[in-house]
Amino acid sequence: YHIRLRIPSEPLFRSLIVGFSAAIVPIIFGIIVGAFAGYYGGVLDNILMRITDAFLSVPSFPIYMALAKVMGQGVINIILVFSFLGWMVDARLVRGMFLSLKENEYAEAAKAIGVSNLRIMFRHLLPNAMAPILVSVTLTVGGAILSEAGLSFLGLGVPASTPTWGNMLTNAQQDIFIAPRLVIWPGIMIFITVLSFNFLGDGLRDAMDPRLKL
Repeated sequence: YHIRLRIPSEPLFRSLIVGFSAAIVPIIFGIIVGAFAGYYGGVLDNILMRITDAFLSVPSFPIYMALAKVMGQGVINIILVFSFLGWMVDARLVRGMFLSLKENEYAEAAKAIGVSNLRIMFRHLLPNAMAPILVSVTLTVGGAILSEAGLSFLGLGVPASTPTWGNMLTNAQQDIFIAPRLVIWPGIMIFITVLSFNFLGDGLRDAMDPRLKL
């Protein structure tokens, strides 16, 4: 009984590590790219957004599979793969927020009294853009958990000896008709976890959007 109680917690822990790491690392890079593009505009904005568009045009999951095959299996490699192709939406989101926020009076006042551009960007503008960023993070966590489960199910995620929900589904394929619970419970846990993060994102949006409080 002691072993049965410990086994389910390990896939949850590892899936959450992948999910949060794959959300936090690209959001940091996306914030930097989007902030510079939205605040400075002009040539820098065009260059950064064209690079972002180029990455967005790449089909993500086949690239995940190819990079995972080249880089090998492992939690760290999966996080690196997700981070490499997961920053573009956040960059465009932050850029759009900065394009509107930099026209506000407090940003113009800070610039008029000689506040540095970096301080205006990350001290004054970024806190006012955090609501959609936090929502994006919660959605990214759910998507990363699904992607990790899919890659692990295909044998391209973390090693088969490492307990994750994707590996549990893979190992249960031959026993699906004999012991269907081995497939049902990992699938239910993936569904509940991803749905919970989506609900969390909706709750954060409702709580932090002042227009919904009117």
